[in-house]
Amino acid sequence: MKLPEAFTTYTRSLLGDTDYDAFEAALQTDPVVSLRTNPGKSAVEAASSPVRLTPVPWATDGYYAAERPTFTFDPLFHAGCYYVQEASSMFLEQALRRYVTRPSVVLDLCAAPGGKSTHVRSLLPEGSLLVSNEVMRSRVQVLAENLVKWGHPDVVVTNNDPADFRPLRHVFDVVLTDVPCSGEGMFRKDPVAVDEWSEDNVSLCWQRQRRILTDIWGSLKPGGILVYSTCTYNLHEDEDNVAWLCEEYGAEPLPVPTEPSWGITSDLSGRGLPVYRFLPHRTSGEGFFLAVLRKPADEEVEDVPSPRREKKKDRKAAAPAVPAVCRTWLRDPADWEWTCDGERITALPLAHKETIGLLKQHLRVVCAGVEVGEVKGKDCLPAHALAMSVRCADAFPRCPLTYEQAIAYLRKEALQLPSETPRGYVLLTYREVPLGFAKQLGNRANNLYPAEWRIRSGYLPEEVRCL
Repeated sequence: MKLPEAFTTYTRSLLGDTDYDAFEAALQTDPVVSLRTNPGKSAVEAASSPVRLTPVPWATDGYYAAERPTFTFDPLFHAGCYYVQEASSMFLEQALRRYVTRPSVVLDLCAAPGGKSTHVRSLLPEGSLLVSNEVMRSRVQVLAENLVKWGHPDVVVTNNDPADFRPLRHVFDVVLTDVPCSGEGMFRKDPVAVDEWSEDNVSLCWQRQRRILTDIWGSLKPGGILVYSTCTYNLHEDEDNVAWLCEEYGAEPLPVPTEPSWGITSDLSGRGLPVYRFLPHRTSGEGFFLAVLRKPADEEVEDVPSPRREKKKDRKAAAPAVPAVCRTWLRDPADWEWTCDGERITALPLAHKETIGLLKQHLRVVCAGVEVGEVKGKDCLPAHALAMSVRCADAFPRCPLTYEQAIAYLRKEALQLPSETPRGYVLLTYREVPLGFAKQLGNRANNLYPAEWRIRSGYLPEEVRCL
């Protein structure tokens, strides 16, 4: 890899000659592979996995993999049992465990493709709500897919620019801003990041990052927590922006517990800020920067906006009845607000009804809660999101699949289930984990896997490495 000359000059001055030589040598090595398992779903056991896994020390469910899993052809990946994520970014866990200890409303502002959002959702105290946002329409569907597969119901996915959150004053207890950056930390994994790097782009990035922070600052509650992170090395996008937040808004930078053995690097600007850098010659992972800041608690609290309430007559006319059978498909049916929007039936967590209503009023909501099913004439078709949800009730017969059958199902190929399989909707499983629904018709079954999520490759690699 040939690094840009201006990058080399700047980074050498930042690290010093000895550290820079080790840093540059590390960038010439292969990147490490890491993944994180889903504590809400079973089937992945590190000790017995065919892929050798060793723990990421700062992440409870994080692992380094001796080789990259063939996750496209691993049914457990499609079932949401694990997510392939960069190890350094899993350090977010330490910040959340230290400062988020009660039920909270959390915004992940720049969330696609979903690595941090799935991680955050596994870490938040029970009773919390995660709002996962992505500004790019081309990326938000991937974000929604990954969160649906992860299976936690207390999630809202939105597709908005940071400026769209300005009306939502003092709504969020925690805001995560993994801001778009110059991508220096991805040089080892992404040659395009090297080709696109320039000093002008760095300048554009730190200015855009400040605009994003300005747009979202008012949505954070007084005393709330903002987590700022990038995957880049330069001071302009890292320490300088943290110092700017402190000076501009009176933010208080907060320390995060670490262990010396983790090899994390501290502030390189000389300011003594409690910030956390991951450099590839010192830590096992790619480049990453994180800082945690608290908003001043004495900022004047405004009344949180409330969603507009519909008139009873309008609400009654606009809400078709939810079929009774659908209410048996989720555990604890009284915990949900059941809605029928045309043909689609959705269950929203009742505890977050007001907040979700507010979000729908001001933002483009892609999905929220659990999509339970779809009304088809006199029939009600269970949704794939229901199969993925950890709150799915034992309302359907289960049919286990072999590996070959599971791959055929995930390709949306024709199915032939055992003759003893009951007629009607069946929940298909692999290693006891739900994969999705089929409708058993007798001598054949309809494959109900979402067409847009199917495995498009028609062949298997010579070597398949599954967890």
